[in-house]
Amino acid sequence: MKKKVLIISGGISKERAISLDTGKQVAKELIKAGYLVKITEPSSELIDIIKSYKPSTIFNALHGQFGEDGYIQTILESVRVPYTHSGVISSAIAMDKILSKKIFIENNISTPKYILYSFDKTKLTLIKSIKKRLKFPVVIKPINEGSSVNVFICNKKNIFKKINLLKNYKKILIEEFIPGREIQAAIIGKKKLGAIELKPKRKFYDYQAKYNPKANTQHLIPVNLSKKKYKELMDLAFKAHQLIKCRGVTRSDFKFFNNKFYLLEINTQPGMTKLSLVPEIAAYHGISFINLIKFILKDASTNK
Repeated sequence: MKKKVLIISGGISKERAISLDTGKQVAKELIKAGYLVKITEPSSELIDIIKSYKPSTIFNALHGQFGEDGYIQTILESVRVPYTHSGVISSAIAMDKILSKKIFIENNISTPKYILYSFDKTKLTLIKSIKKRLKFPVVIKPINEGSSVNVFICNKKNIFKKINLLKNYKKILIEEFIPGREIQAAIIGKKKLGAIELKPKRKFYDYQAKYNPKANTQHLIPVNLSKKKYKELMDLAFKAHQLIKCRGVTRSDFKFFNNKFYLLEINTQPGMTKLSLVPEIAAYHGISFINLIKFILKDASTNK
């Protein structure tokens, strides 16, 4: 009897297009492998669709807010059907850049210094705080977006212009800019899958560099690191994965500067598109796209 998989993709976040692409790619592979597949949106009818379709597993292909922040996971817990990727609490912690940073710091994982900015602070107060604790340039970003949505590198001249672009958020994160190499490491279950280095032609590995084929970002694999530093990188990614109690696949984003790794964030639902990094890392290590998807399905659970 063929296994039924319900794929949830789309959603209302700023990463909707990537989510739809992930859903289509995963569905295509599963159908070729003989699965019965249905794709749906996270609508008000979702629970009824799940009860009617009766899938053996739900593949969560959502990205961004409401998809990987614990919100949809809470709904899926109520129907008691195994779903992919991390559970409610792990998803919420990983998506909240402040919470996850605090966990990294408490557990001796280096991460860029930061301040939390709310829009009631004066310009003078902010500039003083940055000069005292961070220094320019700085990176500004929302606390709970993914795929480098609304992330900007700012200097003293343009910071308020860029901050104004984020005024729809109640609070934003301002962190020190770490130059150096962009390296990302993937964990699959309890296995240290591997790493990849990105060399974007843009200022940094932003949304366009990630998803626009014309951005011409170089993907370097294997990563040019000594065995000792490579082990350190993968150990840090695995430590973060375990600290937040993630399951399935995660991808941790690092900067490597002055022989030191800085963990920027951990992604609990990495993309599964043609330009996505985890499938590329998996392929380099002999794991086909369909086998990667099968592992993710096998690792699905209803455990929060």
